[in-house]
Amino acid sequence: QVQLVESGGGLVQPGGSLRLSCAASGRTFSGSRIGWFRQAPGKEREFVAALTWSTSATYYADSVKGRFTISRDNAKNTLYLQMNSLKPEDTAVYYCAADTRLPWGLTHKEYNYWGQGTQVTVSS
Repeated sequence: QVQLVESGGGLVQPGGSLRLSCAASGRTFSGSRIGWFRQAPGKEREFVAALTWSTSATYYADSVKGRFTISRDNAKNTLYLQMNSLKPEDTAVYYCAADTRLPWGLTHKEYNYWGQGTQVTVSS
């Protein structure tokens, strides 16, 4: 059974930083693409960033490019999302997800494993 557990969310002021973590268990992700998505109230779930585990190739939504960084720790089977220069519009529930089926994608419909989500609120 694959489990993805996110942590690190919270309340932060505009301009601040947070680092989200996603601990994976149940399988290794060497043949997968792992990503972060977010969903704000009343909006559709949207892509934030993704990483191809075997190559470390990274992908970002235009709205977070230059502010967010996705990375992974092979030994810990953990994915991270470093979020800097946070804006109120970044407020959402952030989900970690894994796409283990080829061809890998960047839309939420293509990801077959999901964490429970962690709330990020950017407000003064």
